[in-house]
Amino acid sequence: MTYEETVTYLYNCAPPFQQVGGAAYKEGLSTTITLDNHLGNPHRKFSTIHVAGTNGKGSTSHTIAAILQESGYRVGLYTSPHLIDFRERMRVDGKPASKDFVVNFVEKHKAFFEPLQPSFFELTTAMAFTFFAEQDVDVAVVEVGLGGRLDCTNIITPELCIITNISPDHTQFLGNTLSEIAAEKAGIIKHGIPVVIGETTKETKAVFINKAKSVDAPIIFAEEEALMTSATPDGSGFEYTSKEYGTFHGELGGFCQEKNTNTILSAIELLKGKGFAITPVALRKGFTNVCSLTGLMGRWQTIAESPCTVCDAGHNIGGIKYVTEQLKAQECDAMRIVFGMVSDKDISAVLALMPKNAIYYFTQASIKRAMPAEELQKRAEEYGLRGNHYPTVAVALQAARNDSNAEDFIFVGGSCFIVADLLASINMHQ
Repeated sequence: MTYEETVTYLYNCAPPFQQVGGAAYKEGLSTTITLDNHLGNPHRKFSTIHVAGTNGKGSTSHTIAAILQESGYRVGLYTSPHLIDFRERMRVDGKPASKDFVVNFVEKHKAFFEPLQPSFFELTTAMAFTFFAEQDVDVAVVEVGLGGRLDCTNIITPELCIITNISPDHTQFLGNTLSEIAAEKAGIIKHGIPVVIGETTKETKAVFINKAKSVDAPIIFAEEEALMTSATPDGSGFEYTSKEYGTFHGELGGFCQEKNTNTILSAIELLKGKGFAITPVALRKGFTNVCSLTGLMGRWQTIAESPCTVCDAGHNIGGIKYVTEQLKAQECDAMRIVFGMVSDKDISAVLALMPKNAIYYFTQASIKRAMPAEELQKRAEEYGLRGNHYPTVAVALQAARNDSNAEDFIFVGGSCFIVADLLASINMHQ
């Protein structure tokens, strides 16, 4: 099979969550353990850092990976979903797995895994761990797929656990209350392994304390440590001031990065305490160059200057709150928002947060879960959001550009799949 045929095969034999939603979710670790045993337990051949949370885990994972790379470590990075190419999910020192690796892995092992019928994420996780082992990485930063306790990444015994925050998302699997969701994500906390908690509420803090106490795990609350003392937008990200590292530049520009940065600083101090050689220079370079070092995309990413056009992959209530705060801070003649969502999110709650003074270009991503653009437009009108609907992201964006002058501001988002379609369209024309 060619690489393209192999990826199509993976989608067909084990449809990914991003395409079909809940039907792709498999509870429990038994299939993962069976796969891991078959592959020779590759996850035991390198150190790991485990990152969970409702929002911010992608930015946090990429930034820690970038800092470790600048510190001289060979670093694996496992994240999801991908935006343009399947291989984005597994990288070593910022470089994705080769097409040949993906093809050879499937051809070599499909006789074993086809009868097992793993989920797409179970199979992808096994592939990533095998890739990292073959590449002889020193450490891998592993992002949880969904939840934590029953996520298939939870077979690892990491050096450090990180839980960025908790907000409502995937409630059909994780629970309807913040404490129930926190309990699922706290499932990554293991005996004696330190854990950093980025943000808490009254409901979630007690859950984390009790779980950590039950397994004798040291627990650090980044908010209480407050290692970051200030954050100032500087036009191309943030200028941060910290207790340990003085002033440094952060490349990522979303308002949510203030919280993420504080969490990362606490995590870095724990890693240093465990023997990781991380210098101030490496930390500064990691924050300044995270996108080029790791391939990160879609986090308040500027894709055009005139008119200023930005995309962001925030897609649930917690993520959209940060996006709307940032939208309100924009100075422009007119704000134009290319917007789409998937049907299984809390669409009403998100629409209620969106600015009413913007002109909307409703659209839909090229996945089965996407809410039809016309239906989204009708739902949005109930919340005072006005605009027209368009069949694709590319068409919607072109309409917004046609209507704009140089002093307008265009935002593209509502779903990571809207951003994925946007970036794929840009990539096609480069």
